[in-house]
Amino acid sequence: MMIEWSDLRYVLETVRHGGLSGAARALGVNHATVARRIQAAEQACGAMLFDRLPGGYAPTEAGLEAARTAEAMESASAGLSLSIAARDQRLSGPLTLTAPQLIVERVLAPLLAEFCAAHPDIDLRLLASNETLNLSQRQADVAIRISDAPVDTLVGTRVAEQRAAIYVSHGYARQLAASPRPRLDWIRFSHWPGIPDDLGEAWPERRIALTVDDMVAAIGAVRAGIGATRMPCFLGDTDPALTRLPDVALFAYPGVWVLTHRDLQRVKRIETFMTFTSARLRQLRPLFAGDQRN
Repeated sequence: MMIEWSDLRYVLETVRHGGLSGAARALGVNHATVARRIQAAEQACGAMLFDRLPGGYAPTEAGLEAARTAEAMESASAGLSLSIAARDQRLSGPLTLTAPQLIVERVLAPLLAEFCAAHPDIDLRLLASNETLNLSQRQADVAIRISDAPVDTLVGTRVAEQRAAIYVSHGYARQLAASPRPRLDWIRFSHWPGIPDDLGEAWPERRIALTVDDMVAAIGAVRAGIGATRMPCFLGDTDPALTRLPDVALFAYPGVWVLTHRDLQRVKRIETFMTFTSARLRQLRPLFAGDQRN
């Protein structure tokens, strides 16, 4: 009996994610389905692909070999998909865009509305996420990314340089201004360093008041007057509830890129979308650089 490719996918994802839970999340199924499909693969090949241990599923040598084969099949399938897609010169059909949620909310949504009105035959799909999706596997066709150096399998344009500033609520700014010896409360990102050293001269008294793991949470905390934090100028300057902390220079921040996989760059609808979006985002360069405030 031959192993079904569909069953090999479950083996591959279980190896990739270190167990049934991760594989189930990646494949959008439950644990029982993953376990059942692994068992079917084992029965087909006549070998144990995983040891069932108290801590979870651990791949055997046969399991690792099956996963390598599945990965090669996945890569070949993705390559075929890209090759076929590259021949498509219709100005119609599906186009999937991935972009960070806050860029969509503050900047991108009006541009997408304009594009959809101009190209009603393109079925535009938006994945608003901060996750880095794999364009070589067609998880998305175009990515708008904030990066210093995108991976070399992607092609496109850095449409804008960015800078960041320190923002506070208007109420908290008045509170700081009224104090003879103000202490700056800081909202820290859990995956970033602490309070920037650049604040030392202007704000020698400071402390971490709150730690968050998400920019949306940080914006909410700043609006509530909990303290100050650093964010890209396109976010802070477009929020009427926020103002820049005085006496602090702007910070460098990764640029904005519009990218696609190199094999898809000549697909007509993708090329058209990238040209349109890149041009519109270039017009917003002063906003991204912190030179334009609402």
